[in-house]
This record gives sequence, structure tokens and C-alpha cells, in this order.
Amino acid sequence: MKSKNLSEKILRSVKSKGFKYIDLPSVIETNHIVQRSGENFRKFIFSFIDQNGSELCLRPDLTIASCLRYLENNLKGKEKIFYSGQAYRKSQNKKDSIIRDQVGFEIIGSKDEKNDDKEIINTSLKSLQNIKYTSGTLTIGNVEIFNLLISKLDIPKRWKLRLSRHFWREKYFNDLLKRLETNSDVDPTIVEIDKKRYFKMLNEDLSKVVAGRSINEILKRFDNKIRDPRGASKGKNVSKIIKDFLKIKCPITKAASELNKFFKKNKINLVVDQKYFPISNNKISKLNVIFSTSFGRQLEYYTGMVFKIDIKSKLKNRNIINGGRYDKLISDLGSKNQVAAVGAALNLNY
Repeated sequence: MKSKNLSEKILRSVKSKGFKYIDLPSVIETNHIVQRSGENFRKFIFSFIDQNGSELCLRPDLTIASCLRYLENNLKGKEKIFYSGQAYRKSQNKKDSIIRDQVGFEIIGSKDEKNDDKEIINTSLKSLQNIKYTSGTLTIGNVEIFNLLISKLDIPKRWKLRLSRHFWREKYFNDLLKRLETNSDVDPTIVEIDKKRYFKMLNEDLSKVVAGRSINEILKRFDNKIRDPRGASKGKNVSKIIKDFLKIKCPITKAASELNKFFKKNKINLVVDQKYFPISNNKISKLNVIFSTSFGRQLEYYTGMVFKIDIKSKLKNRNIINGGRYDKLISDLGSKNQVAAVGAALNLNY
């Protein structure tokens, strides 16, 4: 942490925007993290087994801890909350600290999506006034626009679900695009091999697990593939559309026009209004404001608007704030109803 004084200044600025301070648990159940982020995320967390045999971990993320609090306390309605503390996460970069000092703030349970998105960004900008920097960039993306694009593409439903689900896993996502381009999944030889596997599995124990899935689940996937085949000629075109979409990057005031130009060119029935975006200026204080279609792949739980703030201080570039909308997170953690949520976290270890 840079200083206790800096932390207190930021906390005061967040409180002045009408947020209520709460405490969060430092230890949570590991399965809450793994179920959301997959087994691959396990290598980044610090976990242990308690005296009752339950697997617990130090919180790697304050947002999940906050959403679990909302769920487990059976809270209802709108909450504007903020908190501070440490998140504990291993990094692939050995120079990164495993302890991250953060201040987070959220609006949970509100139906005023656009105004809430603006308020979270404005609160982030107000917090930034306590930090010395020479210049910076506010990058805004939107996962919802990507998912709308995918829903309009001429590919089978299973491929749409696959691309949407793995958008945040960039390497695997690019592998999926290569499969679309090469048509490996519609190659006649591969299809014949798949058919042989399918008929062989029909005679096996349906509850048997193979590569993490029951045979019954695998057979259902084969059925979907047979009923909704993908045309060999469409893969390259779809892959190109997606790649071109992910190259769009422009000042925020041109976001709608650039997107609509792209949709019209590719004959995609979508139109975006400039009012859809939470910021209407290309420059705010010392920050340039840009829109990027490829931004938003850092965490799986984002569902809509996403943003980050990078600043330049003492000739070094630093990412200091990350945030966005995660309307499905609380229901994914166990809520029977979907609860709207948007928030941001400020990194004090910049």
C-alpha cells in the first residue's frame, strides 16, 4: 500500500458519493471460486482444508466476497456499498505481489442500469483525484455487444454458446476461431469417426464419466451436432467477422458510428445508439477516453459495460482501476433470482 493516508482519502471520497462501508470475510469456500472461474483458476488461489474437511481459500477477489455476503444474508433491494482490504492471488509474473490492497465499491440490486454504470465510473474518477499522475486512459468495452453480435451470426446454436462462454479465455477462443476457419469439425473423416464413437457409446453405461463429462452428456452433444450441422463454407466468413469486430478501437464519441458501420457492412441486424455508452466525452481531466471491443476478457463474470483506468506516473504506466457490470454473478453463486450488480476496484499497489 502506498500509504494509509492515501487509502483514507480515497475511502472518504467514495463515502461522499453515498456509499455505505461494510466488512468482508477474508476466507471463503473454494468451490465458489472454482465453479465460477474453472479448475484452471485453482493454481492462482491459496486454499486449505479446515477441521471439518471443507476446502476454504483466502479471498482472491473482493467482488465475489461481496456478492456472497449479499446472497448469504438474504438481502433484497438496492445497496450502495464500499469496502477495503487485501485480496490474495498468485501470479504468473514472479515480480507481481501476491497481496493486493484494494478499495472496492458496488451498486447491487438496482434496476437503473445506465445511471448506475455512470455512477460507478464517476466514483472511480473522483477517487482518482487523490492520486498524482501526468496522463492516462479510460478504456470502455461492453461484453453485451459482443454477445449480441454472436447471437446474429449464421452458425449453430452450440457454436454461439461456445464462443460466448469462452470469450474471456483468449487463447482457447482463438483456437475456436481456427477450428471455424479450417472446418476441422465438419471434415468428413472426423465426422465418420465421431459417428462410430457415438454408436459405441450408446451401448455403454450412460453415467460413466469420460474427460469430466458423463457419457449421457456427450451423447446429447453429439445429438445436437447431428441435428444442427455447420456448413463448411461459412466458418471462414464468421471467423473474419469476429476478428474484424474485435479490432474496433476508437474515441468513445465515435463508438456508435464505428459499430453501426461495421454492422451495416457485414449485414448484421444490429444498431447501437451513442447514448448506450456511459461517457460522452473523449477527454476527462487528464484521461483520454476510448472504446475497445476486445476489452472485457479479464474476468468471466462480466456481462455488460466494462472499464479500466491506466495512468502514467513517474514515466511508468500502471493499471489502477478495473470495473464493470456482472448481473449474473449472484445467481451463479446460488441465488434463485438474477440480481443486477456493477462495481469497481481500485488497486492501491500501483
